[in-house]
Amino acid sequence: MDITQEFPIINQLIYLNHAAVSPWPRRTAEIIRQFALESLTYGGKHYVRWEQQEQILREQLRQLLNAPAVTDIALLKNTSEALSVVAYGLPWQPGDNVVITDHEFPSNRIVWESLRTKGVNTRTAKLQLGYTEVENSKIPDPEAEIIAQVDEKTRLISVSSVQYASGLRLDLARIGLFCRNNDILFCVDAIQSLGAIPCDVQANYIDFLMADSHKWLLGPEGLAVFYCRAEQREQLQLNQFGWHMVEQPLNFEEKNWKIANSARRFECGSPNMLGIHALSASLSLLLEVGINNIATQLLDNTHYLLTELPKLSDIEILSAQRDNSYAGIVTFRRRQGNTGELFKRLQQQGIICAQRWGGIRLSPHFYNSKLQLQQVIEFIDQTQI
Repeated sequence: MDITQEFPIINQLIYLNHAAVSPWPRRTAEIIRQFALESLTYGGKHYVRWEQQEQILREQLRQLLNAPAVTDIALLKNTSEALSVVAYGLPWQPGDNVVITDHEFPSNRIVWESLRTKGVNTRTAKLQLGYTEVENSKIPDPEAEIIAQVDEKTRLISVSSVQYASGLRLDLARIGLFCRNNDILFCVDAIQSLGAIPCDVQANYIDFLMADSHKWLLGPEGLAVFYCRAEQREQLQLNQFGWHMVEQPLNFEEKNWKIANSARRFECGSPNMLGIHALSASLSLLLEVGINNIATQLLDNTHYLLTELPKLSDIEILSAQRDNSYAGIVTFRRRQGNTGELFKRLQQQGIICAQRWGGIRLSPHFYNSKLQLQQVIEFIDQTQI
């Protein structure tokens, strides 16, 4: 496969912003075009086939997550909605607490802090990265910092698999095993890792996992996967009701309806068929290439940036650098120069990235070539401001 044919964007931009919004593969754009033309010409005549595509997508996601069954997979609008399903579905008691970290994107912080009205507290682990000197030369242990926040009132730990700014990749299996052994629920916001590195909800003892599709999954905004471990499914109280979350959604005359036994119980209304077709097309590419192959190339790209950027004068790495502690995110800044102005110059040069944590965040995917990364390093080196 010539992967460059799937990403014509490489002919006009060096796109290093997959941690924000990714470009679509060519096949995904073509599916959207076909779907639009079909809707224009036939309306919903082929809706049964659309439903079949929905089932194909559920199986693709099950495979990507190594979930036990497709019945564990729900299709929601976004990561925040899925987090809210968990936060406002669990039967909390006053005095319960949730453990998060100080690196979290607002989606995985605000929802838990909002539970204060129910008497639920939020405990925040302050994580060390190791990009500065650590007291007593100790190696940072973010997983231990998270676990250290747990007390007898902790009901749930919620973390991002990879942090949006620091790029820190956590050892999910270590945290998950601790949770399982201590009767604590484990919730993972996987939006910064799903599609970039392997994910195994069973091996990592995950109870709830969610991720929107517009980042490393190379899909559209407005469609997210929500994995709910079967043993926890009925524990979540439903706060939204509609036709699509019942056991027989196509039996419109049924008066004695029952809530679906599967994770579809969390899907209130009509499915996002446009997004379903798009994400399925993107996943077909990721699964065809192979998530292990994707991870190998992506980690090699990240390692290259982490190795070459510090060689430049006036550059400080702000993101995780230790082996096995990063995925696809590298954040850096000028020590003395103007980081904001450098960001503007990069954009003007067609090097698409983002500003995070007072620095510049680069987030290459597997299809970005080493030549592109070399050109970025050279441009930064030559831009003295």
